[in-house]
Amino acid sequence: MTWIVGKCYDPQGAAHGIPTYPWRLAPDGMATRRQLRALGLRPGGQPVRAQVMLPRYRRGPLVAYLYVVADAKPVRPMTPAKRAALAKAMTARRTCPQCHTDAGYVIPTSLGTCVTCAYPEEQRAA
Repeated sequence: MTWIVGKCYDPQGAAHGIPTYPWRLAPDGMATRRQLRALGLRPGGQPVRAQVMLPRYRRGPLVAYLYVVADAKPVRPMTPAKRAALAKAMTARRTCPQCHTDAGYVIPTSLGTCVTCAYPEEQRAA
């Protein structure tokens, strides 16, 4: 385990260009985007200050960027216009382009239509 920590511990940023810490060992006062969101914050235009890294050997390292919590800004509130736009987008994702009905679920992009239109023979047999 110590060799993993040693490979990912680079607080000066000499090896990776920015300060790098082992997974789950980020310094206090720094957080990932998800952690900021859980606190009701967003990066707010600040640059990436550091990263945490978990070495994986088959697919390469897993990296999460860190931001300073003190420089983060509050999440923007949802406006009525944005809420309406998201509702319209979700309705479009559930509407079948062939039969124009609301499928009740997000239509898979692999099919392009609702299941009833994609497999009409199987629907008649049932």
